[in-house]
Amino acid sequence: MDRNIIELYAQGAELVTRAIAGLTPADFVAFPVPNTWSIQQIVIHLQDSDLIAADRMKRIAAEDCPLIVNYDETRFAERLQYHKADPMLAGQLFSLNRKVTAAMLRTLPDETFDRVGVHTQKGKLTLGDVVQMYYDHLHHHLKFLYHKRHLLGKPLAM
Repeated sequence: MDRNIIELYAQGAELVTRAIAGLTPADFVAFPVPNTWSIQQIVIHLQDSDLIAADRMKRIAAEDCPLIVNYDETRFAERLQYHKADPMLAGQLFSLNRKVTAAMLRTLPDETFDRVGVHTQKGKLTLGDVVQMYYDHLHHHLKFLYHKRHLLGKPLAM
């Protein structure tokens, strides 16, 4: 694994809080694209998924071939009341969790990134695979968030 992915992963720490800067409460809960998540729901999803990712990474690094259980992101959004959560607080938690997790990853020897866990849907994943997966996951959702900002008339200056 190329250890540069750790730094790319770490750079994501501030992207969520930057992406939601200047939005109003109405912006967070708007649905500029019907039948998709609001910006608020995206932010809460990113927070939840990154917390789950940190647990997955730690277990792969520390345990022998741990079982990585899938979760239903749609049910999380519905049953955990994402529409009532605080997106600013979620952005802060995302940032702190990403920083702490990246710091932990930096301490691990190279061979740790070849350790494997077994995902209930994806099969065998190395720690390196999981770091890459969550780097990609953030950027996948940020594309949608930026597009929604644009549709709300609040594009983010890059």
